[in-house]
Amino acid sequence: MVAPISSSRPDGRSARRIPQILLAELSRPGESVSKELTFTENVSLHGARVVTVRRWLPETRVLVTFLRNGLRSEARVAYCQRKETGGFAIGVELSGATHIGNLT
Repeated sequence: MVAPISSSRPDGRSARRIPQILLAELSRPGESVSKELTFTENVSLHGARVVTVRRWLPETRVLVTFLRNGLRSEARVAYCQRKETGGFAIGVELSGATHIGNLT
C-alpha cells in the first residue's frame, strides 16, 4: 500500500494525494490538435498531477483520458510548473462526477 502525501495549498484547501502512475492522454476539447500520451505522478479524489511536454495556461480546459479503463473527463488546469528534468507538470481538477478513486 502506498502512503498518501498530505498537501496544503495557500488557499487553505488540502487534499490527500497518492503517488500513482496512471497512463493518460491529454487533448483540448473540440480541437484537432494532436493528443499527448503521458502519465500521472500522483492522484487525489478529484484530480491529478500530470506530466506534459507543453506549457498549459491555468484555467485551460483539457480532456483527460485514463487509459487503464478508458475513463474520459473534462478537467481544468489548476497550475503548470516547469520540471527540473524538462517538460512541465500540471495539476488538473476533474469535472463534477468524475472521481479518480474509481481508477485506483
